[in-house]
Formats: sequence, structure tokens, C-alpha cells
Amino acid sequence: MFGFRKKDINAKVDECKTTFGAILLDVREKDEFEAGHIPGAINVPLSKISEFKANTKAPLYVYCLRGSRARQAVSYLKKNGYKDAMAIGGIASWKGKTVR
Repeated sequence: MFGFRKKDINAKVDECKTTFGAILLDVREKDEFEAGHIPGAINVPLSKISEFKANTKAPLYVYCLRGSRARQAVSYLKKNGYKDAMAIGGIASWKGKTVR
């Protein structure tokens, strides 16, 4: 039986850490990011995603609170030349430590 399989943010963050040049991108708003984020993440809120600039070949691992903003950001990024961008879910499912 085939079905939609939810990405495991924990496994994807581990993958990001071992992928050369990868960027972990948190697209929550600044106040959400400052309240706690995954170590190593950079913050570019979805509302400012059009301002994001990075090497278009850099793998992007994108997350938010539950996953929907990450999917929206990835859709925008792919339309704008970022071929290796993936929504990895939400920090609500993160089992690791967060930093402020």
C-alpha cells in the first residue's frame, strides 16, 4: 500500500549535518526563532523568503513549526532556482535540544 509518508525532521537534521554545504533554514518568524531553534539553523521568516540569498546549489533543509510554512518556502525557493530545497517538517516534532 502506498501513502503519504511524513518526513522525520530528526533524521533530516542529522542528514543536513553530514551534507557538505547544506543549510538548515528556519522559516518561522523572528520571535519564534528566538524562543528556541535547532542548533545551526539560520532564520529567514517565510514573510521575507524573497530576500534569501545563498548559493543556489547549496542543499536547503527547511523547517517551521509544523511543516506548512516550510512547504510554502520550498515551493517559492524552487521557483527561484534553488533545485535542492526540501521541507523537512516542523520543530514541534524535534526531539533534540533547542538553543536561543
